[in-house]
Amino acid sequence: IIAPAAGPIPSWREVRELPAGEIGEIIVKGPVVTRAYDHNDQESRQAKIVDDSSFWHRLGDMGYFDGQGRLWFCGRKAHRVLTGQGVMYTIPCEAVFNEHPRVARSALVGVGVPGRQQPVLIVELVGGGTDLDERLTGELRELARAHTLTGMIDTFLVHPAFPVDIRHNAKIFREKLARWAEEKVPAQADAGGRGQQDKTDFL
Repeated sequence: IIAPAAGPIPSWREVRELPAGEIGEIIVKGPVVTRAYDHNDQESRQAKIVDDSSFWHRLGDMGYFDGQGRLWFCGRKAHRVLTGQGVMYTIPCEAVFNEHPRVARSALVGVGVPGRQQPVLIVELVGGGTDLDERLTGELRELARAHTLTGMIDTFLVHPAFPVDIRHNAKIFREKLARWAEEKVPAQADAGGRGQQDKTDFL
């Protein structure tokens, strides 16, 4: 686990390893890891770190080791929500809301400029539908406030069917959901002023 970097990391000397409990980029090395992408030098520079005669591969995933040496996955680096109060990671935040019996799955996205993004929690309901009623909204908000990780989440949207990879529908296209949320959230603010109304969308 290393400190995240936006651009390429040409050499292992530029890497800062993180201690247990600290979230960073997951990197791997081994005989099954390719040395470079085929005919894609730009991606190779971004993903590979030279370590003397060997190299490391940057997965693009975020995670951490706990005190027992177990690896915990926190989501894709590109899917982090970068707020003015800090970084939010999709998987641990979504796990809080996925425990609700009416939530089939959820997706955390950021709306706005990175560094000042507003966290938005989008849910897909059990059995489908788009009815995110007042009671459920209140329960989701209570869940958010009960956990340090999710305390900043105060905007909830419902989507009838998450866009997913047809090869395995566990892979949610959060980029598409973020664009969809950007169209919804400003409209709510225009309608009555954010913070003065129930920030819930009825699709």
